[in-house]
Amino acid sequence: MTPVARLPEPANRPMKTSRTEGRPQRRRGRPRDVTADERILEAAGQLILERGFDKVTVDDVAALARAGKATVYRRWASKEDLAVAALEQLYHQELPVPDTGSVREDLKVFYDHVLEFANTSHGLAYIRMTMTESLRDPRVAQLYQAASRTREDLIEQLLRRGMERGELRADLRVDFAVNWVNGLLAYSVVNGQPLPGPDDVEDLVDFLLAGIGA
Repeated sequence: MTPVARLPEPANRPMKTSRTEGRPQRRRGRPRDVTADERILEAAGQLILERGFDKVTVDDVAALARAGKATVYRRWASKEDLAVAALEQLYHQELPVPDTGSVREDLKVFYDHVLEFANTSHGLAYIRMTMTESLRDPRVAQLYQAASRTREDLIEQLLRRGMERGELRADLRVDFAVNWVNGLLAYSVVNGQPLPGPDDVEDLVDFLLAGIGA
């Protein structure tokens, strides 16, 4: 039988080791601050209401939010983008949808809430600023229009419930009634006149209901 040739045994060689073996592991960067976005948006909204858009800088926002300027710019590319995001949060305020069983009482609750907010320094600044900025930036205009539609939809709900209960006439021009108080607030702001206050709610509701022939 012919013997099978055997290959020579390989010389003992040291095992290859990973290039990273024995090196200290790199420490990961600081974890992302999950509260930073909320602080930055809150700071931006506060400063815009207090000073107006033009007088607010990203440095101011970063300082108030206790965040680095680079942190702000990593999330929003420009001051305009940050302002739109901050305004979007301000627009998402909850409004009451009362259902007391009486259209008069429903309107009183709703308008009391709206006028109470409008007559605070924060609320008045909010109305003035959003009206001004909506003319400058179409994105703000969309937010302003969305907020207005929300208020209008709520008022329409109150009026249509009153129509269904027979408290209001069936041929009521709901669109005219819906826009009446919104127009009154806008007119007062534009012309620098005092806004109706919570003490005026009774008279406003009586005037509205008398005007639509309740």
